[in-house]
Amino acid sequence: MRVETDTVARDVGRIVQAVSLMMVASILVAAVNREFYTIPAFLASAVITGGIGTGLARRYRDAAPPEKRDAMVTAASSWALVGILGGLPFLFIAWTIQVDPFPVWANTPPMDSTTAIFLHPLDAVFESMSGFTGTGLTMAAVEEKLPRSLHWWRSLIEWIGGVGVIVLTVAILRRNGGGGSYTLYESEARSEKIHPSIVTTVQEIWKIFVGLTVGSILLFLLAGMPLWDAINHGMTGIATGGFSVHAESIGYYDSPLIEYATVPIMVAGSIAFPIHYLLFKGELRNFYADLQTRWVFLWFAGGSLALTGILYANGQYATLEETFRVSLFQFVSATSNTGFGSAAVGGGTEQVWSAGATLLTCLGMLTGGAAGSTTSGLKLIRVATLIKGTVWQIQEVFRPDTAIRYLRIGERKLGEQHAEREYTEATVVFVLWITFLAIGVAVLLRVLSPAYPLEYVIFDVMSAQSNVGLDSGITGPGMPDTAKAMLIINMWVGRLEIIPVAVLLGTIFRRFNLYQ
Repeated sequence: MRVETDTVARDVGRIVQAVSLMMVASILVAAVNREFYTIPAFLASAVITGGIGTGLARRYRDAAPPEKRDAMVTAASSWALVGILGGLPFLFIAWTIQVDPFPVWANTPPMDSTTAIFLHPLDAVFESMSGFTGTGLTMAAVEEKLPRSLHWWRSLIEWIGGVGVIVLTVAILRRNGGGGSYTLYESEARSEKIHPSIVTTVQEIWKIFVGLTVGSILLFLLAGMPLWDAINHGMTGIATGGFSVHAESIGYYDSPLIEYATVPIMVAGSIAFPIHYLLFKGELRNFYADLQTRWVFLWFAGGSLALTGILYANGQYATLEETFRVSLFQFVSATSNTGFGSAAVGGGTEQVWSAGATLLTCLGMLTGGAAGSTTSGLKLIRVATLIKGTVWQIQEVFRPDTAIRYLRIGERKLGEQHAEREYTEATVVFVLWITFLAIGVAVLLRVLSPAYPLEYVIFDVMSAQSNVGLDSGITGPGMPDTAKAMLIINMWVGRLEIIPVAVLLGTIFRRFNLYQ
């Protein structure tokens, strides 16, 4: 089946249009914070982005609705383009500060090394891709020195990216009747609908997401966090993104209360939106009746206790309470793919956590939370399918050929063909996931100093591909450009759950006869 490039171009254009509106909205935040020098940067970014999006959408407006393959290519292409265009505000604001073309009333600050890093386009794209994919790895060495406008832009792109730029597009730039909208919705690694109408489903998701965001902000305020910090951390926390306004992340506050308050926010971001919908309707049994939600709590609790045991045995922290608090926070942050930090995992070439603690945290990053949530990683339902499907395949050896076989996953009872299909899909995603992970690790080992421990290299690549944002002291502005580019690819691949990227690459190979 051939990919309809006109359809892909039209839909990519509509998605890019939605991102341009985010840039326009950011102008208000810049004005409120009296950072007038950033307004032309956001305006220029919006004009360029909107011009590209509008040009594509109008040029191919009569294209057919997308089929599944078209939607996959659209998802991969649009996330790549959005990651690039989202770097424009970083680049233009850094350039504006350096040139300083405005009078005193514009409040242009002096250039500092943190903002200056975004004069390099690759670093600007890295920050943008990290934001939109909900990763949280950053090139900003001292985030406190960034303009508030960039604090906001980083938080906004993570907040939007948590739900998905395609979900945003379906919500505000939907077609009449929603034709093709569900196909695009599925391409962003989502499938379950809250309502029969996909447009109504998306609107319901946004209502839930906004409600959870407001609740997160209020919880941070009650825990003693300043208003600006609470707004930004509330947005990036519920989006399981992890960008912070401080270089030390949540550890900056040195407050056990704030650390404990952050945990339920990260857990809430790991629960699927359809389950949140049912919970808000009062159907509280879904806390334990839903397979994924049940395993969110079991896996998060079990992993936190295991990490506590390792760190306590290593004498890592002064008291058992501190060890438990750090372990709970860090494991939930890693497994929810949020990436907030309360303690250092590593110091680059200087080892802080042991290999056992580091690799256990990597395992949490790999699994992620529930499908249909804001998390990335393999997703718990896919992990359950892999484990149960493997046991099911082994049991086949001991059953008669005439036996009728079923695979039960949660409350679903799958027939043989359906079970084989889901197991195959989970296996393909897992194999491709590990392949891209291995490529990333190999590249970083090639370009980084051999003094970096292997487990720390694995940790940072896993953090990028699982869209987590925790780092072991390797990721930063001093990395070689090759390493930065590799991690950008890992973030992009991880957010799309591999398959759309594989379809895009296959389409390119066919188009240019690269298989021969």
